[in-house]
Amino acid sequence: MRDPYEVLGVPRGASAAAIKSAYRKLAKKHHPDSNKDDPKAAARFSEINSANEIIGDEDKRKQFDRGEIDAEGKPRFQGFSGSGFGGGDPRGRAGGPGGFESYSFRTGGGPGGAGGAGFEDILNSMFGGAARGGAGRGGRPGGGRTFEFDTGGIGLDLDLNVAMTVSLEESVKGGEKRVRLPTGKELNVRIPAGVTAGQQIRLKGQGETAPGHPPGDLLITVSIAPHPFFKVDGSDLRLDLPITLYEAVLGGKVRVPTLGSAVELSIPKNTSSGRIFRLKGKGLPKAGGTGDLFVTTRIILPDGNDAELEALMEKWRDGHPYNPRSDFG
Repeated sequence: MRDPYEVLGVPRGASAAAIKSAYRKLAKKHHPDSNKDDPKAAARFSEINSANEIIGDEDKRKQFDRGEIDAEGKPRFQGFSGSGFGGGDPRGRAGGPGGFESYSFRTGGGPGGAGGAGFEDILNSMFGGAARGGAGRGGRPGGGRTFEFDTGGIGLDLDLNVAMTVSLEESVKGGEKRVRLPTGKELNVRIPAGVTAGQQIRLKGQGETAPGHPPGDLLITVSIAPHPFFKVDGSDLRLDLPITLYEAVLGGKVRVPTLGSAVELSIPKNTSSGRIFRLKGKGLPKAGGTGDLFVTTRIILPDGNDAELEALMEKWRDGHPYNPRSDFG
């Protein structure tokens, strides 16, 4: 994925508020529901969400800026300092001290080799393997001792773990997404409909390989990108709906976005900001049905000063005073 700062069009020193504002504008502009005739809209929308997941999160942004994670949120391999054996696993999996696979040594040498028993005891204590006498493979009888690695039947963890971020729409409807593995290989992964955050998708045999071992599996852990409009609450969705002052006072019908097509909601006269409306069946799939969408009205005043509106409010205030905070004492 491209640099998340480049995707959102903000400089590296941008404030959190500037990043949030840029994300909302781009998410609204490229939302698939608003670009149904553009086949690339969904990919742009997904890229915008992925970028926001990195630099819109304070901790992940610091990790990215320090070079600890890449643009997809995956750890960057920092490398290892020199090792005397060169048998380490670059992913630092458990097996031996420091995350290296455990190996045993075989020793070889002819009779009378210097320090025979004592040296074998040292090897046994260090590496847990049985030091064996006799000429080692590739060694010369009677010559100096030679050493070779022997896996001795030790099981290798060849599974690969990667993270994949999907949009809320993709988690509900399913789809296909391209994933890049740490090996550089890319795969098209089918996203099952109804996938949830934290769920794993297992692809058999798509992990790493090693001679004499069956290939590992690819384990993909799914996360769901924040949505520009909806907040997930279990199987329900919540939405803040901006309405005008005159819609709140006079009532009317307003269009409300859903994960499907938009619907019309009737706003009763004299609706206060913060009033909640429930749209049944417009939430997320769940066992035995579908959750609901809860819509909260937010009265939004026009930008800038409006002399006519101010004059009207002054007149109305003088003629119809009321105190909505009377219960506060």
